[in-house]
Amino acid sequence: MTAARNPASSSDPANRASPGGDPARPATIVLIGPPGAGKTSVGSLLAAELGVPFADTDAEVARAAGKPVGDIFIDDGEQAFRDLERAAVARGLEAAGPGGVLALGSGAVLDPQVRRMLAGRVVVYLEAGFATVARHAGMDRPRVVIPGNPRGRLRAMLEERRAIYAGLASITVPTDDMAPEEVAADLAKRLRA
Repeated sequence: MTAARNPASSSDPANRASPGGDPARPATIVLIGPPGAGKTSVGSLLAAELGVPFADTDAEVARAAGKPVGDIFIDDGEQAFRDLERAAVARGLEAAGPGGVLALGSGAVLDPQVRRMLAGRVVVYLEAGFATVARHAGMDRPRVVIPGNPRGRLRAMLEERRAIYAGLASITVPTDDMAPEEVAADLAKRLRA
């Protein structure tokens, strides 16, 4: 696990106060990263390990819309999804509460308002390489050629977002060779130190 610096970070992310400055209340832990990095799996395990609430913005968006996230993109368009996602981040941060864990959808960090909401929080970037993301997305198997090169679009998306993830991160965790249980246990240990 490597640490990266978020300008809002103190020397130890686990001891940072929650927004509002109360040092007795730890900040919400926010997991970011590409699709398939394990944000939901690691987040729920980490929350259980720490004994704190867990929230997931993709689940909140689907609940609010009454349909799966993929259907929102198809039926309503990306802008409608991003609007729902921004609201879900705000609700998720509140639901996770001080010291809680929130997993963000992979593209949530593209929104400047969401990036502002993350200020002063412990932001953990679950870093995953193209091979891991492609495998989790089911793009690692031979398949019928789909016009538009979905693997190329996925690679471009990862490259576009990598700098944003890294720039927001208080902690960066390479996840390619780790099971969600290992990542969650390691993070819990680090956050308690």
